[in-house]
Amino acid sequence: MNWKTIKLNEFDKTFSYNGKLLFKVSNFLDALKFHAPGLAPVQDQSGWYHIDVDGKPIYEKRYVRAFGYYEGLATVISNEGSFHIDTNGNPIYKSKYNWCGNFQEGRCAIRDKDNSYFHIDKQGKQPYQETYSYVGDYKYGFACVMNNQQLFTHIDKQGKKLHNKWFLDLGVYHKGFATARNEEGWFHINFKGERIYQHTFAQIEPFYNNLAFCETQDGQKCVISEFGEMKLFI
Repeated sequence: MNWKTIKLNEFDKTFSYNGKLLFKVSNFLDALKFHAPGLAPVQDQSGWYHIDVDGKPIYEKRYVRAFGYYEGLATVISNEGSFHIDTNGNPIYKSKYNWCGNFQEGRCAIRDKDNSYFHIDKQGKQPYQETYSYVGDYKYGFACVMNNQQLFTHIDKQGKKLHNKWFLDLGVYHKGFATARNEEGWFHINFKGERIYQHTFAQIEPFYNNLAFCETQDGQKCVISEFGEMKLFI
């Protein structure tokens, strides 16, 4: 059975395959969809756990909450805190955290007991010493982090600052550019943290095939190119 074609029916928390209901359990109290390598988190009266494509638990342990597998690891929550388990249900490190994200590009966002944020690798180790007020997921090798002044910058996987420029708000890089905001408004920046045009917007989206949808400061909708060419929808 191809797990990629198993459908989660959000309304009643059942699973179906080719239109037919799966598993003897007609429905769970809650469930999330299947992720590679073919495992899904579900909840019944005993708690949260993961099942395989046959609907069988892959381990005996039960949790307060369980989430999907990303890069072969899943976040679970016990009474002691949040941590990650492998596809055999074994914890990959001893620490327990206030919150864990999902692994992306070999790194995962973490909030510790002091409510500080940082990233860990797949061995549960922190690849850099700094902590932040918030960190996001990595994409294309870089992540957004926020300091205690609520300013944002980008770091690489070793925690090194990419451009050492700070913004009021910041997006991840997408096709070489990231969205950024200062006191004037939103714009796009390159890997050097430099604006790629002089326009400033009230709202902005990442580039999609050389164009980004934006809203000007006076509320007009438009698109702008990577070269700063703007076209209003009028």
